[in-house]
Amino acid sequence: MLNAALKALSQMFSPPFRTVLLKSIGLALLLVVLIGFGLYRFLIWLAAIGETWAQGALNATASWPFTLLAWMISVIVGLGIVVGFVFLMPAVTALVASFFADDIAAEVERTYYPDEPVGIALPLPRALLEGVKTALLAGAIYLVSVPFLLFAGFGAVIFFFATAYLLGREYFLLAAMRFRPAAEAKRLRKLHQGTLFIGGMFIAAFVTIPLLNLATPLFGTAFMVHMHKRLSRQTPLIARAETR
Repeated sequence: MLNAALKALSQMFSPPFRTVLLKSIGLALLLVVLIGFGLYRFLIWLAAIGETWAQGALNATASWPFTLLAWMISVIVGLGIVVGFVFLMPAVTALVASFFADDIAAEVERTYYPDEPVGIALPLPRALLEGVKTALLAGAIYLVSVPFLLFAGFGAVIFFFATAYLLGREYFLLAAMRFRPAAEAKRLRKLHQGTLFIGGMFIAAFVTIPLLNLATPLFGTAFMVHMHKRLSRQTPLIARAETR
């Protein structure tokens, strides 16, 4: 497993990967900005509604305390979203991976497994479906974990292990479904779920590193291509269906 991670890291900045890396980073940054701005505007809108309600309920004549409170809330929300970018990155990179996984996987397969057949690219709708499901689950886990951050970082522990499971699951399926029908890929994942959970920890650790985490789709996909090859040697390969 460590060897697979080192191979993935060594290939990330190789010339064939650079174009994909730049596109992946660009799309990830765009999604982060859009999500952050959307969350910020939504929370500010909620704060404004709360201010209006409080003024009406308390029949207050002076509005400046409520205006000051709304301003303080907006600043706290803004800072919270900046800090929350670390927690949003698993969701963002999961979605980005669905666009570039096949390009990355194909390059890894050609480089390290030249004598073996190259996988068949997943239809974009199928890849997007997997990415969206993982992104939504990661976002939900982020919301659940935030309150627990007050308890000695317990929320960070929850988030890390949940992220390891989700990202290990998604990146493995994206790699496996290039060679197997979706149902068989999921059965293989369940058969080796313990190993893949540990593998997911590598990806979860990677995605927590600021700036470098923008390259998570490359690392996660390349890493799980190697993992799929290794696990396939332990499991009979079922011929991939012509249609999904």
